[in-house]
Amino acid sequence: MRFLNIDRGIEIHHDGDLPARSGMGSSSAFTVGLLHALYALKGQMPSKRQLMQDSIYVEQECLRETVGSQDQVSAAYGGLNYINFMTSGEISVRPLTLPSDRLHELNNHLMLFYTGIKRTASDVADSYVNGIEDKKRQLRIIRDLVEESVAILSSGRDITPFGELLHEAWQTKRSLSEKVSNSHVDALYEQAITAGALGGKLTGAGGGGFLLLFVPPSRQSSVKSALKHLIHVPFRFEFSGSQIIFFEPEVDYQVEETERAQQSVQRFQELNHLVEERVGRRE
Repeated sequence: MRFLNIDRGIEIHHDGDLPARSGMGSSSAFTVGLLHALYALKGQMPSKRQLMQDSIYVEQECLRETVGSQDQVSAAYGGLNYINFMTSGEISVRPLTLPSDRLHELNNHLMLFYTGIKRTASDVADSYVNGIEDKKRQLRIIRDLVEESVAILSSGRDITPFGELLHEAWQTKRSLSEKVSNSHVDALYEQAITAGALGGKLTGAGGGGFLLLFVPPSRQSSVKSALKHLIHVPFRFEFSGSQIIFFEPEVDYQVEETERAQQSVQRFQELNHLVEERVGRRE
């Protein structure tokens, strides 16, 4: 609110479909959504790029959180995007324009399970961000896997190799820090692979939260059975990004609020106390 120079009282209600600290970008979704709502309250219509940039600034500069920038991009833009983070600090967001049947095929091969492990993303990220210069080989591998994954999705080829690349990317990410995974998560992942998953990863920084798996539809019942002690969360891709779903202009009572702030208002009281006070006077 200070960032947007809002110095008046407002009422905010927040509802989340997923738990916080779970690697699903809930904190960035909250930041983007709140900024969007506050801009609307001021009568302004920010672009998706402005929402992205402002939310990154609030999280990284104002709050000093050790977090990335991909969650803010996804929350602001929505959809399936190829995001390029330039060394200059610029961020390029390019939508993957895939046929609807290809998107449907990809969505149908993905399963999401909640591990039940809460963690703070910045704590996990801290474990490898500070020494990121020593992880250039892993970063190059991950970047190359992104390029290869986009090529697979953009072609009409069998989608199965996408799951195998996801597995390779997860193994590479695990090597960034011992906090990215743990024995419990490794056991869950192994159970999923044994049951028929071709690849997967912990969403977000790692350490816990949600486990995303690539599973051929024919094997999904087997994977669900193997992980029956976890909550399975069905999902579908969303392409609108942050939205104002209801807006109704209201009367601005700032003048009245200013006048009231200068008044000397009597203290509030409970009715019972007034009755007791009157009885005391009569006695």
